Amino acid sequence: MRDDAALVLFSGGQDSATCLAWALDRFAHVETLGFDYGQRHRIELDCRGALREGMASPRLGEDHLLDLGVLGALSDTALTREAEIALREDGLPTTFVPGRNLIFLTFAAALATRRGLRHIVTGVCETDYSGYPDCRDDTIKALQVAINLGMASRFVLHTPLMWRDKPATWRLAENLGGTALVELIRRESHSCYKGVREVLHPWGHGCGECPACELRAAGWAGYVSGSAHPRCGS
Repeated sequence: MRDDAALVLFSGGQDSATCLAWALDRFAHVETLGFDYGQRHRIELDCRGALREGMASPRLGEDHLLDLGVLGALSDTALTREAEIALREDGLPTTFVPGRNLIFLTFAAALATRRGLRHIVTGVCETDYSGYPDCRDDTIKALQVAINLGMASRFVLHTPLMWRDKPATWRLAENLGGTALVELIRRESHSCYKGVREVLHPWGHGCGECPACELRAAGWAGYVSGSAHPRCGS
């Protein structure tokens, strides 16, 4: 297992793109992993190539894409069905895909074992998020213990965005790659749950109405309005 190598869970969204830049700044070798699970916004996977090309580096290694269609088949959610995006009776949004991050990180660890990569990076966050329980810090820490026990390994799960809000995530991108990286992520990444790419807003592509677009737009507004403030550490 290489201590200087990482696998980044890379969906093609703003958060995972920022995490890729973060990993490239810290590790000598970085590979990426995406998942096709039948998501409505599958167009995010088409954005990965342009983002990788824009962050091209001798440190950037192989890209992997895994077919997890069974997850989409099992899930009855607004991310895997043409269903209304709203809050459920239990308070969770209908976009919550049960077990998604647990499955993603377990498959990532299995791939990392084969590739000899000790570090696994994911963009989960419980500062600006939709209340998904599998994005919480406690969940990731518990999963790291379970994965290491179950695989007799010493993986390290990194969550560089866990305590950052969306304005701070934009500032982190600026710290890592300047305005060029911010512009790359703004134009080429995808967050919209509905998969809309036809409209380019100041904050990026999207429908402008779903929770992901609203969060991204609010984060961009906070980043722009606070651009003269001290930067969040990288």
